[in-house]
Amino acid sequence: MPLVPPYIESLRPYEAGRTIESVRRQYGLSQIAKLASNENPLGPSPKAVEAMRRALDGVNIYPDGGLALREILARQFELKIDNVIAGSGSEGIMSNIIRTFLCDEDEVLTTEAAFIGFQVLARSRGVKYRTVPYIGWRYDLRALAEHINPNTKIVYLANPNNPTGTIFTRREFDEFYRHVPERVLIILDEAYFEYAQDNPTYPDSMHYRYDNVITLRTFSKAYGLAGARIGYGFAHEELIRNLLKVKLPFEPSTPAQAAGIAALSDKEFLHRTLELNARGLRYLSAAFQELGVPAAKSEANFIMIVLPGERDAKRIFEEMLAQGVVVRPLGAFGLPDCLRISTGTDAENELCVEAFRRVYAAGVGASRAG
Repeated sequence: MPLVPPYIESLRPYEAGRTIESVRRQYGLSQIAKLASNENPLGPSPKAVEAMRRALDGVNIYPDGGLALREILARQFELKIDNVIAGSGSEGIMSNIIRTFLCDEDEVLTTEAAFIGFQVLARSRGVKYRTVPYIGWRYDLRALAEHINPNTKIVYLANPNNPTGTIFTRREFDEFYRHVPERVLIILDEAYFEYAQDNPTYPDSMHYRYDNVITLRTFSKAYGLAGARIGYGFAHEELIRNLLKVKLPFEPSTPAQAAGIAALSDKEFLHRTLELNARGLRYLSAAFQELGVPAAKSEANFIMIVLPGERDAKRIFEEMLAQGVVVRPLGAFGLPDCLRISTGTDAENELCVEAFRRVYAAGVGASRAG
């Protein structure tokens, strides 16, 4: 019997986007725009940074397991603390969901090319992982409902979706939910919630407090705390009670929790973040439309473009990298002909479009000639 189970042996580890320092060393560049990982180009909230600094005085003491953040979120959303969980990013909670609720004969159902973090976590459990194709780069909720079977335990929905940036609407979710048995757990991954919340068709899951729905959110994106690893979730108290049995007892860390609490209070910073992002999405969308490059309609802080083929995507990624613009190839997600480009500062967005314009025609032409 092998030491490593076959379903683990066959996994590819999550590969993060290229770091600024690695690109600087490789190409000897001074100006680099990292637009690969959907990070906040404004950095973290100053209030969050100051809160982390103050929290450092107490790092000799074990954290409270997210209790302080849970209390604040419960008050803010008018819930009981028993409906809230905090963890090391939304992915940390997602990992606990997989460990808590999946049994050997269970199945997971989601879209093709779903968020790579969820793909890795779900496949690491060794259960059957089933998917349906996108329709117009959006979740096909009707097809997902039709594919629920007696073994389906978890349906994973990201809204807005990563890597496409698209959303499904309230009407679509309502119709989908009518076909979901109570025994099926729905994960609503709302990591990019803040960017889509003002869209009148967006189904904010806080208005869907169903017993079999778990909402996941994060401070990594709009709040600029990706390096702190802090996220939270909402669910029925019975689900939260069992998740608390499995999660590491002392996550999130004390500085991370302090940063999250302070970030929630900094409304002005969040407003600046959303304004910058909206401007960046308009600029990037218009530029790719002008170039005739197909792009999914994004409600997040990135845009996904579709190239003629995998070779084009690889060539353009590498040539933009050499010019100091880091974007995200999506082969690992299951979309080898696509690139995901995060919104940056105005200057970074301009640098990105200029670099893309320089390499696009030559890149596509070279690939076709080859």
